[in-house]
Amino acid sequence: MSDPAPRKDTRGIVDPAELLSRVRFRRHTPAPELRPYLEHYWLIDWELPEPYASHVVPHPSMNIVFQRYGALGAPAADARASAEVSGIGLGLFTQKLTEAGRVCGIQFRPGGFRPFAPAWPVSAWTGRRVPLAEVFPDAGTGTGAGTGAGAGAGTGADAGAGAGADADAAEAGHPATDPGLLSAVLSPDTDHARVAALDAFLLAHGPAPDPDADRAMELVDLVRGDRTIRKVAQLVAASGLSARSLQRLFARHVGVGPKWVILRYRIHEALERAEAADPAGGPDWAALAVELGYSDQAHLVREFTATIGVPPTAYARGVSVP
Repeated sequence: MSDPAPRKDTRGIVDPAELLSRVRFRRHTPAPELRPYLEHYWLIDWELPEPYASHVVPHPSMNIVFQRYGALGAPAADARASAEVSGIGLGLFTQKLTEAGRVCGIQFRPGGFRPFAPAWPVSAWTGRRVPLAEVFPDAGTGTGAGTGAGAGAGTGADAGAGAGADADAAEAGHPATDPGLLSAVLSPDTDHARVAALDAFLLAHGPAPDPDADRAMELVDLVRGDRTIRKVAQLVAASGLSARSLQRLFARHVGVGPKWVILRYRIHEALERAEAADPAGGPDWAALAVELGYSDQAHLVREFTATIGVPPTAYARGVSVP
């Protein structure tokens, strides 16, 4: 039986056609033991003649991000590399891409991160990006954990990657990531080897069974898949939990409250509809507002504009056509 394919939608990416015309973007499925907790791995490589700013409306998901900057064919020791845990972004996330670089990311399912880092509630990372070794100390410099992950993946990668980033982290007083781990993930030329290194890293850190995490993932999936759930009270009724218990569950395991999750998925839906709209006419915004649970069209326009930076009609006119 073949491995299940990762999802192919571009939901949350602002003007995805423009991004995909500038970078090489792909997703991969993790090892079977990790699939209950992860959405996918996401890999990006770029070589740009001029800077480009990408924009994403974040999902209610935690990410681990390995990144290196510098010519893709250059020796690993010449690249600036780092790794971080990226909490749920509360606003529009903008990343400026320059020259050449590579990113290997792990997107967790909403609720799927804490089984790998059970010492903290996921809300501790919301709106924050912290060095990987701050959350996973054995991924830090000199522990050997990163090198072990690379060896397990069989990459044979140069252990010199990330020396510049390690120095920067040390100067800033932050724990630096083991260069061996950075190299194992970021240096291989093949996606297969990079994915194997990501699998090895995560499998070395759990996951620890957690029924509450399973419940949180189930409830977020319900919100994502059932567009009739537009209010927290409806999710409370569907969950069988009290409103307070639901809030606590989401704070510990998702990182944001259920209302935020509902609102974020509505914005993703509106963004996707705007991208698919005929620029000359666009969707029926008033009808879409009702469908998504907004009080009226003005409510939809306010939330869309506050999140994306432009009204939905302007976005629909300006989005790149695939």
